[in-house]
Amino acid sequence: MEHLIELRDVYKIYPMGSEQVHALDGISLTIDRGEFVAIVGQSGSGKSTMMNVLGCLDIPTYGEYWLDGQNVRELTDKQLSHIRNKQIGFIFQGYNLIPELTALENVELPLIYQGIGPGKRQELAQRALERVGLGSRGGHRPSEMSGGQQQRVAIARAISTSPPIIMADEPTGALDSKTGQEVLAFLQQLNREGSTVILITHDNGIAATARRIVRVSDGKIVEDHAQEVDWL
Repeated sequence: MEHLIELRDVYKIYPMGSEQVHALDGISLTIDRGEFVAIVGQSGSGKSTMMNVLGCLDIPTYGEYWLDGQNVRELTDKQLSHIRNKQIGFIFQGYNLIPELTALENVELPLIYQGIGPGKRQELAQRALERVGLGSRGGHRPSEMSGGQQQRVAIARAISTSPPIIMADEPTGALDSKTGQEVLAFLQQLNREGSTVILITHDNGIAATARRIVRVSDGKIVEDHAQEVDWL
């Protein structure tokens, strides 16, 4: 079976003065549909660079990245943008909400990029907000919401287009532990429903909730194993 994601001997190299920094140093990885994978590493390990490559936000210096049968390095910027919008729902630590927009309008953004008309767009955005328990808060701006509520708006935005891949970068990093657990439970629910979830974290406790752990250090994968979880 064709893998959903395949990295083949991927390098990401940045010039640093007269030196070269290998943020990714020959990484090979496959992820199949329906997996829940935690990519774990300390600051500077290469995990954020790996997320940028996996999320089509950055292109490998060398090596191949195949996403759903497409060689990402051969795609134009427009094609990459299309993939990011259709295939991947992003959830970031800092929420990345636009402060001037309401919750509903923030959730509508990826639907606008897909060219969906206003009526259908509002319906899909409202449905996504209801899924995260914020159906009555659509008219509120981010400044009128708690951190946990803002992160739930960000999750609603990520799922509004029903993307097959959810990519979450330290999604609980700015939250208290109870709210963080609620966010993780929602990611687990999305995975049970068939979404492929890729969770980027430095926290071993959070990684322990995933069905597979890929540990990164100095730009290399040093550990990759499946694990039993209690939420399936």
